[in-house]
Amino acid sequence: MKLTYVSVAFGFMIGILSAQEKVKIDGVATVIGKNIVLDSEVEAFKLELLQQSDGKSDISDCEMLEQIMNRKLLAHHAVIDSIVVSEAEISANVQRKVSYFSQQLGSPEKMLEYYGFDSMKDLNAELADVEREAMYINKMQQKLTSEIDITPEEVKRYYKSLEESGNLPEFGADIELAQIVINVNPSPEEEARILARLNEIRDQVINGESFSMKAILYSDDPGVSQNSGLYTITRQSPFVKEFKEAAFSLDEGEISEPFKSDFGYHILIVEKVKGKERDVRHLLLQPEIDQKELDQAKDSLTKIREDILKQKITFEEAVLKYTDDKDTKLNKGFLINPMSSDTHFELTRMDPELYARVSNLKPGEFSEVFYDETQQQQKMYKFLVLKSKTESHVADLSRDYVKIKDLALQKKKAEAVDKWATEKIVDTYIKINDKYEGCTFEGNWRKL
Repeated sequence: MKLTYVSVAFGFMIGILSAQEKVKIDGVATVIGKNIVLDSEVEAFKLELLQQSDGKSDISDCEMLEQIMNRKLLAHHAVIDSIVVSEAEISANVQRKVSYFSQQLGSPEKMLEYYGFDSMKDLNAELADVEREAMYINKMQQKLTSEIDITPEEVKRYYKSLEESGNLPEFGADIELAQIVINVNPSPEEEARILARLNEIRDQVINGESFSMKAILYSDDPGVSQNSGLYTITRQSPFVKEFKEAAFSLDEGEISEPFKSDFGYHILIVEKVKGKERDVRHLLLQPEIDQKELDQAKDSLTKIREDILKQKITFEEAVLKYTDDKDTKLNKGFLINPMSSDTHFELTRMDPELYARVSNLKPGEFSEVFYDETQQQQKMYKFLVLKSKTESHVADLSRDYVKIKDLALQKKKAEAVDKWATEKIVDTYIKINDKYEGCTFEGNWRKL
């Protein structure tokens, strides 16, 4: 199947950004409508394919360039066709993926260092642009293929063609996991202490003391050392809802009352209003959790686990009744893979720490209760259950019918997109750098 219909992985998207950020002089490979393809983008695509194929990809630079050109063609015509993408959805996707990769790399600071950005503000802004283009591409694909379906007979013919040509795919080992989570929350006394401290700082700033200095001295925001708590935001910026609501409810020079978000408790001041943008400075305090709260949460979850094992309650019932995780509560506890948006995790691509906790489990078995915390430093205890495990194997029609059907349907949709691209290339402005004059493309990109 061609790559024109395959969604680009977040690693590729961020790889492009990293390449563009680090390469000072970058050549233009092609121009498709109003979209530019840089040489560094082709290189980033190559690196991503090599990573995904464990270094076994033999696709040429010319083939990679054509796949990228196909994507740019989709993005260009999505704008022409007035396809709408939601800024709120863009922000949510960026936040979800940044959180995932921050956890993979250890911290937001390590993520910034790894990808060569100076601040999360810069990284989020660039990622929002890339995510926006990806959404245009996906929505254009959906528009072109929404009515395409496939019959069982077509699935059988597709499988037979792969079998006869010796190209049956090998499906890697994957697992499905579910969890129950108990958050560890600060005591009411600690929350009251934090609010009192913020109100004290707020009064001091109102009476003339420096908000910037207070942020440097006291804020728990890890980015405060870089910007003294100052951010330029719009209503579409990827900040939590409570932060934006506070920022856009104030006039220039006003300071907010303390407010709560998933990160802790804040106060902020609007330093400047610039049209749809606002320069705001904030100070974040995170309540401390003492050992008593930690022990209580662990004991509570251990008791829930024991009750499930003793069949006093089912796992699914316990999820609905007890878990504090909003993302999995209504999904029977199943974890969603942020890369594929389904419940399956490839063992070779799992976080090593998570893999170590579940690698020896059999389907239906539970991990021990263990401590964890989110990027927002929400502390919690959780345990996992291995819901299913599939060993790596060569595709089999009866065993893997759903996966094979998906591949066959993707191929059929890709062919429809390719047919559309053939027609659209004719009336789209296209310029290809002389560097690629030796390339032979499947599409008539040179309009010969």
